[in-house]
Amino acid sequence: MAEELKSLSKTQRLLLLEFVCAFAWADLEVSDDERAFVGRLVKRLELEDDEVARVEQWLRMPPKPEEIDPNRIPRAHKELFLDCARKLIKADGHIDPAERETLQLLEQLTR
Repeated sequence: MAEELKSLSKTQRLLLLEFVCAFAWADLEVSDDERAFVGRLVKRLELEDDEVARVEQWLRMPPKPEEIDPNRIPRAHKELFLDCARKLIKADGHIDPAERETLQLLEQLTR
């Protein structure tokens, strides 16, 4: 996963984090463990200050639903996006039914 993260463009990095943050909001709250997961991902992606600020905004308020379009996920990176979403929903040790349903929907839409 580390190599694939490095291969993402700036736009793709932000798109990945937008999806991850949307998953963090699937159960209508962002846990401390989910915030920590996002923080580690931000560090691994070596984001610039303006990008970090956007991610922090998504953690305060979820991305707009109309912006979370699975068709925007680059085909070459769909497994990376799914893997990050899976890890995010497992981060707090509890998978809420809404999180599970959202992940299943994303898996179906990216096939």
